[in-house]
Amino acid sequence: MSHPTRVAAGAALVVLAACSSSTSSTSGSSSSASGSTTTAVPISGTVNVFAAASLTGAFTTAKATLTAAHPGLSITYDFGGSNTLVTQIKNGAPADVFASADAKNMQTLVSAGLVETPVTFAKNKLEIAVAPGNPKGITGLADLARPGVSVVLEANGVPAGDYTRQVLAATSISLTPRSLETDVKSALAKVTSGEADATVVYVTDVTAAGTKVQGVTIPDADQPSITYPIAVVKTTKNHAAAQAFVDSAVSGDVQRALEAAGFVAPS
Repeated sequence: MSHPTRVAAGAALVVLAACSSSTSSTSGSSSSASGSTTTAVPISGTVNVFAAASLTGAFTTAKATLTAAHPGLSITYDFGGSNTLVTQIKNGAPADVFASADAKNMQTLVSAGLVETPVTFAKNKLEIAVAPGNPKGITGLADLARPGVSVVLEANGVPAGDYTRQVLAATSISLTPRSLETDVKSALAKVTSGEADATVVYVTDVTAAGTKVQGVTIPDADQPSITYPIAVVKTTKNHAAAQAFVDSAVSGDVQRALEAAGFVAPS
């Protein structure tokens, strides 16, 4: 199993605090509410964000805007399978924020008392990814079970893999993947390198891959409910910055980057 990729970068956020709020850094001291009664408060220091691999593009894109706003804040991103990140946080990894690709992995940390109350910040859909030109003629999930079609999926516990197995079970499709990958990026890499004919990832992953892959739509009737929760880790040493990042993911520069990448805002 590979470790998540660490991307360090300077970034900054705006905490939207109600005019009646104090400067306390306790939970609830910052708010994502908008309006003339809010003021921009600069945040500084370091914040470590542990995030699902599928968030790599959107979170990275948001850095330029955030850095321009408040260069006094430095963010370190750890991207990987949500289940792997949960294990690291439970083992004491210095995370300030956790953004998961499913509620199940987040609930593990909630039950362990390691995070504050999570909030949903994005939704997504599954999509089949194949080589450009779709040489195997894959038109749907059933084609993944055809002889001669090499498929890779994500491992048990990785949200995309669990979502996919949920859909396959519901549609009575049985297949044996060539390999089980640690996250969506690793699964997609097997297709772009020619090691596999197809995989199932998120719509946003197919979009981010550009011309390297081609997407095959999975009907809405077969789609699972995919929600992304985010929360402040209770052991954070920079609560103000951690809460600011959460606020921005829900309604701010990070959320705008997510929408541009194809994620759907929570209703």
